[in-house]
Amino acid sequence: MKPDVLVFSPLLPPYLEAMAARYTLHRHDLADEDGKAAMLADVGPRVRAVLVSGHVALTETIVAALPNLEIASCSSAGYDTIDVNALTVRGIPLTNTSDALSDDVADTAMMLALAARRGLVAAHRHVTSGDWGQTGAFPLQSSLRAKRLGIVGMGKIAQAIIPRAEASGMEVAYFSRTEKPGINRPFQPDLMALAQWADILIVIVAGGAGTMNLIDGAVLRALGPQGTLVNVSRGSVVDESALIAALQTGALGHAALDVFWNEPNPNPVLTSLPNVTLYPHHASGTHETRSAMSQLAVDNLDAHFAGAQLLSRVN
Repeated sequence: MKPDVLVFSPLLPPYLEAMAARYTLHRHDLADEDGKAAMLADVGPRVRAVLVSGHVALTETIVAALPNLEIASCSSAGYDTIDVNALTVRGIPLTNTSDALSDDVADTAMMLALAARRGLVAAHRHVTSGDWGQTGAFPLQSSLRAKRLGIVGMGKIAQAIIPRAEASGMEVAYFSRTEKPGINRPFQPDLMALAQWADILIVIVAGGAGTMNLIDGAVLRALGPQGTLVNVSRGSVVDESALIAALQTGALGHAALDVFWNEPNPNPVLTSLPNVTLYPHHASGTHETRSAMSQLAVDNLDAHFAGAQLLSRVN
């Protein structure tokens, strides 16, 4: 008998179609609210696995409705909407796909840093508006070379950022909860001190209560009026009200953001500011990486039901 899998978040179609040969899929993601509740009550006792992502809630209540759940496979890197403790206390493994997206997210972080420092968005408007021909050359901008990059967090994505930054001639230091073995770059245990030192601060930490508003007004002021904040983690990690105030007053020079507090409808006060560069939470949004993420989510399920070691366990 094929294991029952409750799908809260879909994978790319070819991967779901391939899964259907080995699993019985229940499409919770396609049901309306009444249908979702009915499905949970109907098939919940039979469900042995869930496909989920960091964009939907897997709460303690839902986990409790799945008494035979054996594994939760998360198709995203982030899992702050998933109650990890509810899974862990029952011995249910959670896997994610951060291994599959490190390169594209690292590329995006550097793209945002470069676009911000070189004024790409404003320069684009300078050409399309006709200002180039009417008012002359675009103002001089700031090079990445010889700048100081502070990285907040030091997981796999942050580690992928380091060689990209150093190839651009940047000096790198980092802040994390603990110093990471084998990184061999300056570790700064004081976030404020790192912000004061840095020209550019790239934030790449997990979301959730533990990092809520980690980047607050004091950190933004320490980064300063010539500083650039790049956020490719979660919107909740940055105090957005403090960010808006810092950008409006010039306490912070520029923000380059892939993530926001209210997605997909970010605060228009923030998005209308001239000193922001914006990307629609799409750092992993390539055909190659999304395919690899889908495959890894499936591979973790297959490994579990084959009695093999999981490829990317979180808890």
